[in-house]
Amino acid sequence: MYSLTVRDHFMIAHSFKGEVFGPAQKLHGATYVVDASFRRRELDPDGLIVDIGLASQVLKDTLAEFNYQNLDDIPAFKGHNTTTEFMAKVVFDRLAQAVADGQLGPHANGLDTIEVSLKESHIAWASYQGPI
Repeated sequence: MYSLTVRDHFMIAHSFKGEVFGPAQKLHGATYVVDASFRRRELDPDGLIVDIGLASQVLKDTLAEFNYQNLDDIPAFKGHNTTTEFMAKVVFDRLAQAVADGQLGPHANGLDTIEVSLKESHIAWASYQGPI
């Protein structure tokens, strides 16, 4: 399986509901380093997994929606704890939609999976991987 990874970051504020979160129930911030890995069994006709420039731009555009936002204020997230795991799936869903919409080029429909990892720090991160 071939893999190409692009990286970016975004900064957010949020709070969590539930005793399990302890002090994180209060409003706090996070800066996530985001890795998006695109995988396919065979290279496309141009010898690519996906165009690295397009992948980088689509990731940047996806994260811009959340950058410098309080996730508690985003209507679509109402009633959800915007954990690192939850946000990894949100970013995955947006990237998968970008593939379906043709934003990653005409051959991106040959991708098998995308994996999105959000790194909260050098010692803790979460990922979501799914088929395309």
